[in-house]
Amino acid sequence: MPIIESLRNRAVQVAIATAVICIGLQLLGLDQILRFDRQLLQSGNFWLILTGNFVHLNWNHLLLNLAGLILVVLLVWENFNPLEWTVIILVSSLGVGIGLYILDPDVGWYVGFSGTLHGLILAGAIADLRRFPINAAALLLVVCLKLFWEQQFGAMPGSESVAGGKVVVNSHLYGAITGTLIALPLLLAQWLQKARE
Repeated sequence: MPIIESLRNRAVQVAIATAVICIGLQLLGLDQILRFDRQLLQSGNFWLILTGNFVHLNWNHLLLNLAGLILVVLLVWENFNPLEWTVIILVSSLGVGIGLYILDPDVGWYVGFSGTLHGLILAGAIADLRRFPINAAALLLVVCLKLFWEQQFGAMPGSESVAGGKVVVNSHLYGAITGTLIALPLLLAQWLQKARE
């Protein structure tokens, strides 16, 4: 029963808890209250830098991001333990919010988990380089090409119609950069731990 065994895996439980949080916030209709909102941030509501990553435009947008989370779990989730994945999720989400706040003053509001997803996939793929170097390098190349496309030409074709709104492509870049930056010390700590054993 590999499905039951994987559900018992604590790292997978972090992904499930993240999905449940996003679904719960959508069901409660808290997207307007918890979204990244520049005016409210400037009034001192700093938690919106984080919470905006966990609310979505609509159910299509949420399902698209949950499909991305499932893909990340299937491809690279075994590279970090539950605490490390929790740190990567939180730091990548903060990186998205802080990046948008400081570097994109034209972005008045933002919702969605896709920026954080880019952080997760980059962190996981970098960690996978030691076990599956060719597959991990291919995944890193695909994600980097996608980020390059978005920076040069905007959102991937069809993504805005599926999500139901404008894609803030810089959120993907900020999440990817932050996920990479937090993965490196976590991987170093793993290596040092193994060296001590």
